[in-house]
Amino acid sequence: MKVVIWGSRGSLPASVHAENIRYKIYRAIEAARGHDLRSKEHIENFIDTELPFSVRGGYGTNTSCVEIRDGEDYIILDSGSGIRDFGNYVMKTGKIPATYHIFMSHVHWDHICGFPFFVPAYIKGNRLNFYGFHDVHAVEQAFANQQEPPCFPVPLQYMQAERHFTQLKLGKTYDIAGFRVSGIEQNHPQLSYGYSFEKAGKKIIYSTDSEHKEDSSKEDYHFVKFFKNADMLIFDTQYSLMDAIYVKEDWGHSSNIIAVELSVRAGVKHLCMFHSEHTHSDANIDKMLKETKRYASIYDKSYPLRISHAYDGLEIEI
Repeated sequence: MKVVIWGSRGSLPASVHAENIRYKIYRAIEAARGHDLRSKEHIENFIDTELPFSVRGGYGTNTSCVEIRDGEDYIILDSGSGIRDFGNYVMKTGKIPATYHIFMSHVHWDHICGFPFFVPAYIKGNRLNFYGFHDVHAVEQAFANQQEPPCFPVPLQYMQAERHFTQLKLGKTYDIAGFRVSGIEQNHPQLSYGYSFEKAGKKIIYSTDSEHKEDSSKEDYHFVKFFKNADMLIFDTQYSLMDAIYVKEDWGHSSNIIAVELSVRAGVKHLCMFHSEHTHSDANIDKMLKETKRYASIYDKSYPLRISHAYDGLEIEI
C-alpha cells in the first residue's frame, strides 16, 4: 500500500518565480565550493547529502490531491490542482477504462479547481465515483458551476466518463474499493470532513481543512479516538500556532503544534504535514518541519513519532 501526494498546498496554488530558481542555483553553487564534482556520481552524491531539500528540490505548487495506491481501482482524496498531474500520470502509465473513487473533504475552490483539467474524466468508459458527507446535489452542483460560463469554456456534461455522486453518513462504515471507510465532521467554514481508510491491518487518516480549538486538549477529544493508532495521519498544518490562535482564528486551519500533540496522544505512527501555506517558500517549510520535529522531541521524548512534510510527488509506503 502506498500514499502518493499530488498536491499539498492550501487555499491557492503556490507560485514559483525566476528569482526563486536563481536563489536555489546560487545556494547550490555556493555550497559546492571545495567539493569534488568531476563525475556524475560525485555530483549526485553532493546533491543528495549536502543540499537541504529546499535547495535540491521543493514542496511543489499544487493544491490538495492525494492518492492511496492499492488494488485495481484508483482512490483519490480531493481534486485540487494536483489531480491534473495525477491524470497525466495515469494517461502515461495506467489502464483505460478504469474506476476512480474520489473522496471530497469539501468543495472549496482549492479542492476542486483541478477537476476541469483531469484528462481521464473526458474519456468514455472511465467511471468516476464521488463520495462526500455534504449534500450530494450541492457537491455535484459545485463541480458543474466551476465549468459553466463565464468561468470555463467546457461544461461538465462534455466529460464522457460516467459520473456518480454518493452522499455518505457520519457514524457509518462503508466498504469501498477494498477499504473500510468512515468519516468525521471538522471545524471549517461550511464544514469539512476527515476520512479514515482501513485495510489489511493498516489505517490511513486524511484530515485537512480542520481547526482545533481549546477543547482539543480534553482527554476525551473525539479526534484522538478517530486518529487512534493510525499508520499515517495526513494533517492540516497550514498555520503556526500563533497564527492559528490569534491572527487567523476561525479561518478553519490548524498548526504543526496541535498536529504533534494529537498524533502522540492518538498513537499515530507517521504524521504527514499537509495543506501548507501557499505564500511560504520552500525554505520556510523546511524550517517549519525542523521546528515540528524539535517540538515533538520536547513534547514526548519517548514516543517515536515519524514526521514528514508533504510535497508534490512524495510517495510513502504504508
